[in-house]
Amino acid sequence: MGEVKHLCLVKFKEEVLVDDILQGMTKLVSEMDMVKSFEWGKDVLNQEMLTQGFTHVFSLTFASSEDLTTYMSHERHQEFAGTFMAAIDKVVVVDFPVVAAKPAPPAAPAAAA
Repeated sequence: MGEVKHLCLVKFKEEVLVDDILQGMTKLVSEMDMVKSFEWGKDVLNQEMLTQGFTHVFSLTFASSEDLTTYMSHERHQEFAGTFMAAIDKVVVVDFPVVAAKPAPPAAPAAAA
């Protein structure tokens, strides 16, 4: 199957310190070797009709669905999930195999110093 993405759309509760959650999530994934990459972002257009109130997105990439399963069942993920779920008003989660319709261009070579 190849790489798998774990995508979460989130609306945080009003009183939540989002930076604390972001720091916790970054720390968690940095300690988990099965996570190939982690990206997150905040909505920039604020189109309520389209976003349905979701403000943040979290994207994790795994080499395989087995790595995703290992991550989801890992004790550290389970512990953080309790904190994360308590901080959100609503969430949508989708796990899917990566299909690159337009692959990223190769990285430019580093300039000599």
